Amino acid sequence: MQARHILTAVMLLLCARPAAAQVQQVVTFQVDAINQIAFSGNPSLVITSATAGSAPSTATAPATWAVTTNQSNAKITASINAAMPALVTLTVNLAAPTGATSTGAQSLGTVAVDVVTGITQVAQGSLAVIYALSATATAGVVASTTRTVTYTITGGT
Repeated sequence: MQARHILTAVMLLLCARPAAAQVQQVVTFQVDAINQIAFSGNPSLVITSATAGSAPSTATAPATWAVTTNQSNAKITASINAAMPALVTLTVNLAAPTGATSTGAQSLGTVAVDVVTGITQVAQGSLAVIYALSATATAGVVASTTRTVTYTITGGT
C-alpha cells in the first residue's frame, strides 16, 4: 500500500508539472554600405627658393587620412574647387590602405581624378597624404590663396 501511495504521489507530481512552452521570434537585420573618409592636418605650401638656372623648388606638406568601407573595390577621387593659376601645379599623393592601390602623385584640377583604387573592406587610419606645389619661373609671383580639395569615396559592390 505504501508503494501505491508513493507511486500515486510521483504521478501527481509529474502531471502537475507545467508543460514546456516554446516561442519563436523573427529578428530582422541588415548592414548598410559604409564608405567613410576623413582628413586631418592643415597643409600650407609656400615656394620660397630655387637653384640658379632651375625652376623654383617644389614645396611639400604632409597630412593624414583614414578610411572605413565594408564594400569591395571602392575608390577615392580628388578635385579642387577652382583652377590653379597658370604654370602652377598642386598635386596630391595618398598612401593606400592595405590591399588597395595608390595612383601616385596626381595633379589636381576641377575634374576629379582617381587617387586610390581597389579599396576593399578595410578600416585603417593614419595614412599619409603628401601635397606638393610646383611652379615655373614664368608663373611669376602668386599671392597667397587657397583651394578646397574635395575627396569622394564611391563604393564598389
